[in-house]
Amino acid sequence: MSHHLTESARAEVADVRRFWKGLGLPGLVDVHTHFMPERVLRKVWAYFDALGPLTGGVEWPITYRQEERERAELLREFGTVAFTAMLYPHKPGMARWLNGWAVDFARRTPGCLHTSTLFPEPGAEGLVREAVAAGARVFKAHVQVGAYDPADASLDGAWGVLAEAGVPVVIHCGSGPAPGKYTGPEPIARVLARHPRLRLIVAHLGMPEYEDFLDLAERYPEVRLDTTMAFTDFAERMAPFPRRALPRLAGLGDRILLGTDFPNIPYPYLHQLHALERLGLGSAWLRAVCHDNAARLFGLRGNESGSGDEGGGGRGTKAAVEEGT
Repeated sequence: MSHHLTESARAEVADVRRFWKGLGLPGLVDVHTHFMPERVLRKVWAYFDALGPLTGGVEWPITYRQEERERAELLREFGTVAFTAMLYPHKPGMARWLNGWAVDFARRTPGCLHTSTLFPEPGAEGLVREAVAAGARVFKAHVQVGAYDPADASLDGAWGVLAEAGVPVVIHCGSGPAPGKYTGPEPIARVLARHPRLRLIVAHLGMPEYEDFLDLAERYPEVRLDTTMAFTDFAERMAPFPRRALPRLAGLGDRILLGTDFPNIPYPYLHQLHALERLGLGSAWLRAVCHDNAARLFGLRGNESGSGDEGGGGRGTKAAVEEGT
């Protein structure tokens, strides 16, 4: 364990590692973590501090304000063997710059799944093709912050490229914590009608329109959902998940992926894991969600999926789901 960690961080690291080792996993795969150019991230933190409109006016203290290197090191200490650099533009011309930064970040950051982004603007399709050619393994789209219609014609070619390449897209398209002009299930349903093979990962389980996005996942076999902030005490106060939908969540156990929003969360990383555990959906479901589903989606092998770490090998998702509790 790193000598740079504080005593409280060491305690949390031990607890997080105890969680996944108890499930017999080789570590965690977190599909929703934020790394971006420091000056951009500082502006994001300032927005949360100021209770900007898109936060829903809710107090949102950032738990992990360390420098970039320390944040990446902490994730690795947690045993998060693969994670993303969710970055997103809010205006034209920004995506190319962010994608250039992301190439370098992935190259110098062990465990990072090379992440890119996009925006509805002239040349969007070409930019996405360039990013895929450069090795992007996942994209981030933020309909709320970007304030754009995901079904905009300027993005149609880009979605087509991603569907053809099989590159997943983590997309914030739900209306939480505050609605936008193009959030909600209808705009993204139009995208899926045109590109049914698009590997969309709906962020935050589509909060608060959980059941509408479960509908889309049940309709389209390549649609997945990430758990980011869902079921935590913080989210349950704002947008509680309907308990009647838990059987549907269990039924989609091979397409639910762990996401946390690290570092921009107002509680410890461990709380997201405990929030999933207390749903009572069983250890097989947790193994699939916390590692195996994403390991299969991203084709993680060997050390990249954590199999070289102590703590045992993770079981395959299908076997885990069939095993039950």
